[in-house]
Amino acid sequence: QVQLVESGGGLVQAGGSLRLSCAASGRAFSNYAMGWFRQAPGKEREFVAAFSWNGDSTYYADSVKGRFTISRDNAKNTVYLQMNSLKPEDTAVYYCAARDIPITTSMASRYAYWGQGTQVTVSS
Repeated sequence: QVQLVESGGGLVQAGGSLRLSCAASGRAFSNYAMGWFRQAPGKEREFVAAFSWNGDSTYYADSVKGRFTISRDNAKNTVYLQMNSLKPEDTAVYYCAARDIPITTSMASRYAYWGQGTQVTVSS
């Protein structure tokens, strides 16, 4: 069974940085795609970033491009989301997701596995 556990959320001032982690377990992830999504109160879950574990390509939402970076540690089966120049509108619960097809997508419905989420709050 795939398990995804996020950590690293918190409260930060606008302009600050946070690094989220997603520890993945239960499978060999070499043929998986991994993504980060976020959901603010009263809003739909939205795509943030994704990559394919067996490739080097990454994919970002326009709203975070240039500020957020998705990366991985193969030895630790951990995915990271480095978030810089944070804005109040980045405030949301951030979720890690996985799909057992090594093709990235921004569609949340295409990801079968989800973590419990971690809260990120950016104050102005």
